[in-house]
Amino acid sequence: MSHQPLTPAGGNTVSAGAASDAKTFAAAALLTFAAGLIVVIGYIMAGGFGGFLGIIGAVFGFVWWKNLHGKVFPRDLPAKSLVALLVATAALFGLTYLMA
Repeated sequence: MSHQPLTPAGGNTVSAGAASDAKTFAAAALLTFAAGLIVVIGYIMAGGFGGFLGIIGAVFGFVWWKNLHGKVFPRDLPAKSLVALLVATAALFGLTYLMA
């Protein structure tokens, strides 16, 4: 009679490490904030209809991000993508500030 271990032997964890988790958290926060800024910019420019178009633009942004990385929140997000997202979000924030 053989005995099977209850837990698999290593390599089957959900997390890829603390740095990977921090990058995923930052990407989630920045994507959410950028999506909100897109909606606000649309609302400032064209009222309620612009807000609706902003929602469509935010959904398009999430789909584009998913197609670029394979998942919305990939396990190993490249630092280059996170920096580009930070720059784009900062530009959207600056645009929103100038328009308001």
